[in-house]
Amino acid sequence: MIGNYPAKLDEKNRLFVPAKLREALGATFYVTIGTSAGHKCLNLYTQAQWNGMVERFNALSIAEKSGLASVIFMCAVECTPDKQFRFSLSQTLLNYAGLRRDVVIVGCAGQAAIWDAEEYAAFEIEAMAPDKLMAALEAIEL
Repeated sequence: MIGNYPAKLDEKNRLFVPAKLREALGATFYVTIGTSAGHKCLNLYTQAQWNGMVERFNALSIAEKSGLASVIFMCAVECTPDKQFRFSLSQTLLNYAGLRRDVVIVGCAGQAAIWDAEEYAAFEIEAMAPDKLMAALEAIEL
């Protein structure tokens, strides 16, 4: 999953799955709260990624399960797009990420996220500063 795709929430809080992400996300995927570089966004997980997270969560101690990791599951929604490839988001998720009508769906090396369009624009400017870009390129050895 790579690229960024501008999108709009419809009146029923649905988003359209971009064609280039449909196969990678699969017939069922999960959306929950997330963060990237200190910015709130929503993370999308394929069925396999979600299953892995569930296994790791279930392996935690009771004390660890009662901590913040459980919030990721409490806020999650299971998404099965309709025939027009639309999926719904809960009001909890919309509120958390500050999503209004204009959003951006971003793919990033096997991951995907949903950002408020204005928040993503600010993040993009910040991330493309020469020093931050150089640090990112060095981190992945390019």
